[in-house]
Amino acid sequence: MTPRRPLGRSLAIAAPTLGDEEWEALREPLATGWLTQGPKVAAFEEAFAARHQVTYALATTSCTTGLHLALAALGIAPGDEVIVPAFTWVATANVVLYCGATPVLVDVDLDAAAVVSAVTERTRAVIPVHLFGLCADMDAVRAAVPAHVALVEDAACAVGAAYQGRPAGGLGDVASFSFHPRKIITTGEGGMVTTDDGELAERARTLRNHGAAVSEEERHAGPKPYLLPDFDVMGFNYRMTDLQGAVGLVQLGRLDGLLEGRRRLAAAYDEQLAELDWVQAPVVPDGYAHSWQAYVCLVAEDAPSPRNEVMERLHERGVSTRPGTHAVSELGFYRKHLPDAVGAAPRAAQLQERTLALPLHNAMDVDDVSYVVDCLRE
Repeated sequence: MTPRRPLGRSLAIAAPTLGDEEWEALREPLATGWLTQGPKVAAFEEAFAARHQVTYALATTSCTTGLHLALAALGIAPGDEVIVPAFTWVATANVVLYCGATPVLVDVDLDAAAVVSAVTERTRAVIPVHLFGLCADMDAVRAAVPAHVALVEDAACAVGAAYQGRPAGGLGDVASFSFHPRKIITTGEGGMVTTDDGELAERARTLRNHGAAVSEEERHAGPKPYLLPDFDVMGFNYRMTDLQGAVGLVQLGRLDGLLEGRRRLAAAYDEQLAELDWVQAPVVPDGYAHSWQAYVCLVAEDAPSPRNEVMERLHERGVSTRPGTHAVSELGFYRKHLPDAVGAAPRAAQLQERTLALPLHNAMDVDDVSYVVDCLRE
């Protein structure tokens, strides 16, 4: 018998948790007229840094621009190489090209042997990705590279995640988070760069604001706000708005409750999927705190139906799914730009075809999980 759809509604792959508090938070910046980066962004940065146990946090327009900003602040430039896992969102590799450097794609899971074999005298950084909210094995990656090679955390999915008791964002030299609506907390678009390195933070702060020697806030609050600052370096306009900062502050206050709700749903998936031998549930190693930005399982090669057919049949039943992510080495641009990488990451290519992200968000309940699993069983 075909499972009955709960409450007659569709199940989205993700949905933001927003309410009256976010609506009310917009009043102050609208009333004061300070809409661009200002006091609300500063407060959001301070609260985010405290929550993730880092010294500095700088809000940006997205995780992608945050990663670009981090690499630029590290001085990544033409002639440099940056090691990137092949199984990740395309932006992780794109930001390396933005700097004129070369992304070196290695097969998952960025294990020590793969990283060691990819290191050359031109290697300047590695970008471990905390995929779907589970931190990379940062100790293994650190041990695999020379001390001068920077670790740049792609923490897009990892708000609230932790590794060996330390929150994501302070596990490497610098990190970047995402506040896209599919993430656990959202500001619409937006990102956050985190670091404990004061000099790196200052370079990033300057580059974020066109390369200005003095920030807009400092200039407006200073004795001569009518004078423009000097520009000693070429920068970018990667500033977050105070409207987003105000929403971000409220969202950050919800974080612990959102994480707990997601853990309950993930546990329900784990329990109910155990009877399906053709679906491999995600595994959380000891010492890791998964933030469950997404619940991504693996469809077995000998499953009753291919992964894409499973997705199609779930879609017909109102259940939205996605592949986990893609293999960058198999995408059109990179097939042309890095032809030697095509086929060099077979595990990533396999995961592109077999991973399955199931609905997971805080508007769901355990009955919704049961419906999804019933559809898979059917």
